[in-house]
Amino acid sequence: MRTQWYLFLGLIPFIQCSKDEQEADAAVRMQSLVKEISMYTKAQKPGFNIIPQNGMELAFVDLDPNGTLDQDYLHAVDAFGIESLYYEGSRMEDMDRVSEAKSLVTHKPVFVAEYINDPSAFSAAVQVNKEQGFIPFIRTRDNYDYQYIPTALEDENDRNILEMKDVRNFLYLISTDAFSTKDEMLRAIANTNYDLVLIDLFFDDTQLTSEDLAVIRFKANGGRRLLVAYVNVGAAENYRYYWQSDWKRGKPTWLKKKYPGYPDEIYVEFWNSAWQQILFGNPQAYLDRMIDAGFDGAYLDNVEAYYFLYHN
Repeated sequence: MRTQWYLFLGLIPFIQCSKDEQEADAAVRMQSLVKEISMYTKAQKPGFNIIPQNGMELAFVDLDPNGTLDQDYLHAVDAFGIESLYYEGSRMEDMDRVSEAKSLVTHKPVFVAEYINDPSAFSAAVQVNKEQGFIPFIRTRDNYDYQYIPTALEDENDRNILEMKDVRNFLYLISTDAFSTKDEMLRAIANTNYDLVLIDLFFDDTQLTSEDLAVIRFKANGGRRLLVAYVNVGAAENYRYYWQSDWKRGKPTWLKKKYPGYPDEIYVEFWNSAWQQILFGNPQAYLDRMIDAGFDGAYLDNVEAYYFLYHN
C-alpha cells in the first residue's frame, strides 16, 4: 500500500513511499512483466518457454512463500531457474529458498545452477538436488562465468525432448570466452547430449541465426533437444546492440542503479515502456530476435531486480 501526501502548492501530488512499499510495488510490476512477456511470446510462437531465474517469491500471492501460489504467474512460466540453492562455493543451504523451490517443483521443473569450490563436492551437489526432484547444473571455480562445457553429464539419454517436463539435464553456457569462433562453440555443443542448452543470443556481437541453431538442434546421439536463450530483463548491459554511446546511469532516467560486482550492467526501472520496447514487441526487440532465430524459450535473468533497486 502506498502512503500519499499532497503538496497543495500547484495542486501537485507527491507520493512518499518507504523502501518496503517501493519494493512491493516493484514486485507486482515484475510479476506483470513476466506475464506480459509470456503472453506476447507464446502468441508469436505457441509453446515458447519462459523460465525466470531466481525471484521465486514472485510465484506466491503477496510474495509470501508460506501462502498460496499465484496461479496466473504459475501459468505464465514453464519452469524456474535458481542459482546457488545449496552451494555458493561451499555448502551454504538456505532453508527458506529450499522450501520455496520444493513448493514449485511439484508444479513446474526447477533448474538449479550450483557453484562449488571443491570438485570433490560434485556428486554431493548433484545428489542433494536430485533427491528433491530438481535438475542440477554444477559449475566449478574455473567455470564461474558459465564459459565451459562440463564433461560430466547426469541422466544422459537419447530421447526427443519436446517439452520442459521431458528435460533431465541442462547445459548453462552464456559466456563465449572459451571459444575462438562461433563455429567452434557450435561444434562443441553439437557433440554433447544435453537435453536443454541455455546459451546467449549472441556470439560476441554476432547474433545466432536459425542456421546456427540447426547445428545444435539435436543431441550427438540423435535425440532432439530444447534451445533456450538468455536475456537480462532487470538490468541493461552496455555491450548489447541496443546500448547507445551516450547512455549512463540516469541517462536515460530509467537506467537507475549500479549493479555491484557487474560494472557493465545497470539496474533498470523495468516497467518503463522504453525498456520494455527493447525487450519485446517489435522486430528489433530482444525476445522477438530469439523467436525469429528459432529458440524454444527464454531464460529471464534478474527478475529479482525489483528488490535490488531499493536495497543494497
